Amino acid sequence: MSERKPTLRERQRSETRHAIQTHAVRLFTDRGYDAVTVADVAEAAGVSAMTVYRHFPTKEDLVLVDQPARLIAERVAASAADEPVVRRVGGALVEAAAELTGVAASAAGERFLLDCLRLMVATPALRARHLDSQYALQEVVVDALGCDTTDPEAVFRARAATSACLAAMHTALTRWADDDGRTSLPDLIARALDAGAGGNG
Repeated sequence: MSERKPTLRERQRSETRHAIQTHAVRLFTDRGYDAVTVADVAEAAGVSAMTVYRHFPTKEDLVLVDQPARLIAERVAASAADEPVVRRVGGALVEAAAELTGVAASAAGERFLLDCLRLMVATPALRARHLDSQYALQEVVVDALGCDTTDPEAVFRARAATSACLAAMHTALTRWADDDGRTSLPDLIARALDAGAGGNG
């Protein structure tokens, strides 16, 4: 069964959303997050403030990136159900990072990810929002694992393993940002996961 192609309206909506977010992250990076208003973002993107809010309900949402969560969930769901949860989730994190930063990824896209990450690390309001998004990602991943939701112990183990993997990923992302993207992100995530499992990293 072939994948449904997006309609013209869906493509236009996606393009508008991308343009708004790109302008927002550039302004936040150049001037500082607190110094930029939603009206500034709207003016830079050539849209109304109402349009910005239609796509991004809060100013913090302008810095969040949706794509990684979808990629990670898809790869977790496609992984072998008989593999250990840490291996399934860890493998999905490495594969998603490879797609987002690999040869096929654009330099502009990688720079955008780095800028978003730096903003989240440096801005208190965004750090809090990032924690919320990490919890939401944890729940998406646990759902993708397909564990028995009627078994509280199975759900607990899945959440614990997923949380450990996401903590390792966060450590790798911080190092990647510190290195200005010069180090391979998939390698950093793999090393962080190995260190968390008791390896020498």
